[in-house]
Amino acid sequence: MDEPLTDFQISLKKIQFLSPRVNQGLQFIFVIDGELTIEIDSRFYVLKEQDLLLINRNQLFQAQGNQTNSVLVLNISDSFMDQYYSEYRNSRFDCFSQEIEMGREIMLDKMRKLLVELMITYSRRDESYQIEMQGYICEILLILIRRFKQKGTAIESIDTNDFRLTKMVEYMERNYHQVITLEDMAKKFYLSTGYLSRYFKQKMGMGFSRFLMNIRLKHSVKDLLYTNDTISQISMKNGFANTKSFTGLFKEMYGVTPHVYREKHSKEPIDSFQSFPIEDTETLINSPEILAKLGTVLTKHDQSYSNTESRFEELQLNVSKSIKGKIYRPDHVLIIRELKELLKEDVRSQVLMAKEEMRLSYVGISHLLSGETITADIETDEEIATSSPYFKSDVALNFMKKNGLSLFIRIEYQEISKNEEYYFQKLYGFMKHCLQVYGASYLNKWHFLFYEPYYTAAEAMELKRVYLKMYHLLKKLVPGIHVGVFLPFSFKEEKTNDPHKWLLTEGNHIDFIGYHSNQNDIIDFQELSDDRFFMAKDYLKEKTAKIKSYLKKQHIEKPLHLISWNTLSGNTRFTNGLFFRAALVLKSVLDVMNEVESIGFWINTALHEGGEKGQRIRIEGLELFHYFSGKRPAYFAMMFANRLNGTVIAQGSDYLMTQNDRGYQLVLMNCNTVNPYYSIEEAFLQKLNKEILVKITGLEAGEYQIRKHIFDKDHGALYTKWWNLNSRHGIDWEIIDYINRSSHPDLEIFDETIASEWSFYSYLTVNAIHFFDIRKAII
Repeated sequence: MDEPLTDFQISLKKIQFLSPRVNQGLQFIFVIDGELTIEIDSRFYVLKEQDLLLINRNQLFQAQGNQTNSVLVLNISDSFMDQYYSEYRNSRFDCFSQEIEMGREIMLDKMRKLLVELMITYSRRDESYQIEMQGYICEILLILIRRFKQKGTAIESIDTNDFRLTKMVEYMERNYHQVITLEDMAKKFYLSTGYLSRYFKQKMGMGFSRFLMNIRLKHSVKDLLYTNDTISQISMKNGFANTKSFTGLFKEMYGVTPHVYREKHSKEPIDSFQSFPIEDTETLINSPEILAKLGTVLTKHDQSYSNTESRFEELQLNVSKSIKGKIYRPDHVLIIRELKELLKEDVRSQVLMAKEEMRLSYVGISHLLSGETITADIETDEEIATSSPYFKSDVALNFMKKNGLSLFIRIEYQEISKNEEYYFQKLYGFMKHCLQVYGASYLNKWHFLFYEPYYTAAEAMELKRVYLKMYHLLKKLVPGIHVGVFLPFSFKEEKTNDPHKWLLTEGNHIDFIGYHSNQNDIIDFQELSDDRFFMAKDYLKEKTAKIKSYLKKQHIEKPLHLISWNTLSGNTRFTNGLFFRAALVLKSVLDVMNEVESIGFWINTALHEGGEKGQRIRIEGLELFHYFSGKRPAYFAMMFANRLNGTVIAQGSDYLMTQNDRGYQLVLMNCNTVNPYYSIEEAFLQKLNKEILVKITGLEAGEYQIRKHIFDKDHGALYTKWWNLNSRHGIDWEIIDYINRSSHPDLEIFDETIASEWSFYSYLTVNAIHFFDIRKAII
């Protein structure tokens, strides 16, 4: 990791090999994924997923892992421990997750979670991240000291600041199997034999020879446990003069002979690591895949664990010095793919719900002629045909007209170019039929959008020719109909591409312009750094402004229609479900509602995914419904947008206040544009919660009823309900019905007497919406 911390260092690594070294300070090894074998002194530790091991100070260790492991490593320095724990040099800590006694599992789980919280904080690097890390370190150490402390040995008490002593011990650890004499060691370190003997006994509490013998015995235990070598071979391998000497010294330290010890404690044989000169093989991890693994740690062992840290803000509003702004309401387009979908009862019910609560104006369709809505002509010898190719479309259009809905039709160049003459012949026939049945006044509300994507092989003149042909055909039949074109636009370069520049010269033949805005298009999701995601903040607002400026320079001022868009949600369905983003949706709409004529939405997940026929789903549109008419966050966000009425009297990046004939309305949002992969199990977003102290002055004095609507991941989020009511035996209609009925924003009611100032606290979780309806009471 960059910016190493003096007191401690934390990192995520893939470890294949670590050559032997004496550990400095305390080192926590937490295996997130894969396997890692660590050799410490007299034994091997085989760590698997979720295993935690502590390496004490001055312990010689080496490690070997597979190529796919992911390991969280935390090093805490001796100086940090000495500063805050005076008994540190006299203590050691015995902490290995596979050998935890009953009753200490909870403490181990908590340490796992604290390590993950520490890593999350370091990755996020908020303003106060160093203070937060200090807090987590202290919590980890308190658990370690109070639950896993053992009496220290001479090894732990070595003064690591005594460089010469540390080097001596390291040399003995590396060369214990060879002949090492006091005279040789004194010569090697430029000391007299007598001084070294006294110096060593003073520092280590035992003589040089005894200390060396203890090292050899310690390593002999490893051979007894993990190899099939004979007792004689082990004694020679570890530097003992003979088997008799080895057996006597071993029994003196361990209370039994080497043979008896092996019978009682033998383990599955493990090959020794490669020789010391091998270079370290480890790489830092910086990829989103590991975030999912980290996130599961916080929920895997203790579901009651939660982290409720939040940041505090104060919002002061003086409405007596208010701005005066009008709320402009763009139309809403609900995209259903093909017109025939309106023959389905569930689709109709969703359309009607959207119309009632978010003022739906248009139904968006594509594949008008190439789909299944208009059937092929049937050959018949009947003088008057008893069948019609427009039967399905008529049923759908009757429903739409009855409910005050119009069509927003996307016509793709690729569809036309397959058989241009035939396509325009069918289009003319369909429009002539609709004009005959429904009249020009209804068709005048329809919109036709000519669409070709940014990356096209078609030439500009070809696109222009086909568009104008379509334009004149439609205008000839229905002069008042709206015909427009899709404008591909580069956010970075602030222009369209060459094949689409023709539309800049055809303003007289363009009624409106459609565009696309998706933050996911400009993000590299393999990057974990938050800096990469700051550019996505206010993306919709900025792109809309850039398009308007670009068109204005070309002397084109046409109504803009936002036909497809999204907030930052990840580029897969996985993160799209987990990442709660209601505030981002509402804020985006509030940012552009004065700039566009309409805003498009997908109707539901089933139709969106069904259109891809099993292929990877492009997350380009916001869906209002999940399966079975469950309402997604975008639905409720738009419902709140529709509820806003009156005059805007205060507005900021994450709040809006209006005044109307019944009182006031206030919307608070906790908008967070971050990497969606941080949202796995919500682990990475808990620190983004926000507590606001709101102080409002200038309100009309009197009695008020306050209605507070809370919409967040715990109050109305569909995915949370699905998750909590999940069962490995399946979900039936009763469960689905309950999920849909109970997934809605919470409502709280307060009676308030407001005089000169009204203040209150509001606690918002990540991307939450709090909508206050402040109604003047009639007394």
